[in-house]
Amino acid sequence: MIHIVFQYNDIEVLKKAFELEPSFQGEVLEIQDDFAVGPLTDVYTAEGWEARKQWWREILAGGDYQGKVDDGSVGDDVAKVAALRQRLTGDEKEILWVWAAQNKHDVSGYYWLMSQLKEFQGRVFILYLNNLPFINEKGLIFYPENLSSIPPREFLKARKLARPITLSEFEIDPDEWNKLCQEGRGVRILEGGKKLSQHDYTYYDEELRKFITGDWIKVSKLISQFLNKAKQTTGDAYLLWRIKQLVAAGELDAQGELKGMKDFEVRGKAAAAAMPPVVEQSATEK
Repeated sequence: MIHIVFQYNDIEVLKKAFELEPSFQGEVLEIQDDFAVGPLTDVYTAEGWEARKQWWREILAGGDYQGKVDDGSVGDDVAKVAALRQRLTGDEKEILWVWAAQNKHDVSGYYWLMSQLKEFQGRVFILYLNNLPFINEKGLIFYPENLSSIPPREFLKARKLARPITLSEFEIDPDEWNKLCQEGRGVRILEGGKKLSQHDYTYYDEELRKFITGDWIKVSKLISQFLNKAKQTTGDAYLLWRIKQLVAAGELDAQGELKGMKDFEVRGKAAAAAMPPVVEQSATEK
């Protein structure tokens, strides 16, 4: 049994669930790319995949994660899926469980992955934990947006929800995903169920501006406030890139080096412009 997750923090909680029920155990693989942002045009071709990698290089350039695309610290998802397909082909008894919670990151990853596994229909299972109640560590009912927030013991109940991805889903879902891939837009938002809508790369800018005032604020603090308070969030690297884009467009003042999140501060342009001019006194006035 092979388990697939789409976020690093999901690996640990799933492995803790294995400790509670060894028969549930299996290898856990993570699809690491965040398919909720970035270009998807021709993403299943070598050229399209390289274009996506180049986009990530530009997003990460000069920031806290510069070089991650090529330094070996991030796995090659394409190679990972190729190896997975080989294993499924070589062992007809092998099955795959795909875990996804109700968030745009997991759902986008699900679409990207399952579109490559149609020939293994009947052996690919989905555990989509959307709108399902779980009990947290305090004994209260909650609806998790991420697998990592589910206590390990609750996974033992969740596994009963595993079902094969149907032939109909293998027909319809890739068609819907391919439509999104060809639209050429950069941000995907989960509307509910498995429905994704697409938006321009500037989608998060308006919400970011709500946390920017006339006072200087460290970008690391700005991003932290956004992630803690905004309804729709994304990765900090993407947010850092958008802040730099707003500075480059002249919408924000900045001081410090425009590199990592802790290297510079920003403030609203309008507030700076509203400051009264300094009038120099003449020698007689002094």
